[in-house]
Amino acid sequence: MNCDIADNLLENVAALKCAMKNLVNKYGCKAVAIQCWNALQEVIGIMPCAANSLMNEEGIPVVCETDIHGAITSLMVEAAGMNEKRSMFSDWTVRHPDNENGELLQHCGPWPISVAKEKPTICVPVAFEHNGAVSAEAEHGKMTLARFDGDNGEYSLLLGHAKGIDGPFTKGTYVWVEVNNLKRLEAKVVEGPYIHHCVAIHGDVVPVLYEACKYIGVKPDLYDPIEDKVKAYLHGEDVSFDEV
Repeated sequence: MNCDIADNLLENVAALKCAMKNLVNKYGCKAVAIQCWNALQEVIGIMPCAANSLMNEEGIPVVCETDIHGAITSLMVEAAGMNEKRSMFSDWTVRHPDNENGELLQHCGPWPISVAKEKPTICVPVAFEHNGAVSAEAEHGKMTLARFDGDNGEYSLLLGHAKGIDGPFTKGTYVWVEVNNLKRLEAKVVEGPYIHHCVAIHGDVVPVLYEACKYIGVKPDLYDPIEDKVKAYLHGEDVSFDEV
């Protein structure tokens, strides 16, 4: 990893990672939700993103902005993938400038290093003044997007397929993705109960998550009309999900 950060601040990154790991071990946690700005910067002078990235790399999801449902989503998608791949906690951001079904998934820099398609850098993120964020584009390929959320005690899991595509450079950890119908996905996000975060993971774990919802009392909410295909797949039929 490239380090565009002063040595004393790099020590703070390492110390924060160790502090979080100690708390995880002390309380038997499986994931972490951190208030990543702005009080933290006033106390230790760094963004926590690189420390979060190191924790994420170890299979302990750390999500931003105290997003408890985001942490649950991360645990769900990694478990669905048998903990073989790491998740990417993301903001829904902006549409692709040229692809009508393209969207930028991005966050200041908490994604695990193993998802990157290039050598990551620890640096100052976009829109902030403090150092300590990771910057790198993620690998492309087939992905699953998901968001667990609820309102008034009713919980659902937004989920579906995507694939990584080329797009403009930006800072932070990011990847441009294409879905089958972005307007349909946007309607799901806008109408709720989903907020501005989602979780991406490389590979197709949609059928596994769909089936899991049956046993945990959560409504599966596919953003593409593929429920019949998912059910057929779960019953052993040879089904293709190559729409995107």
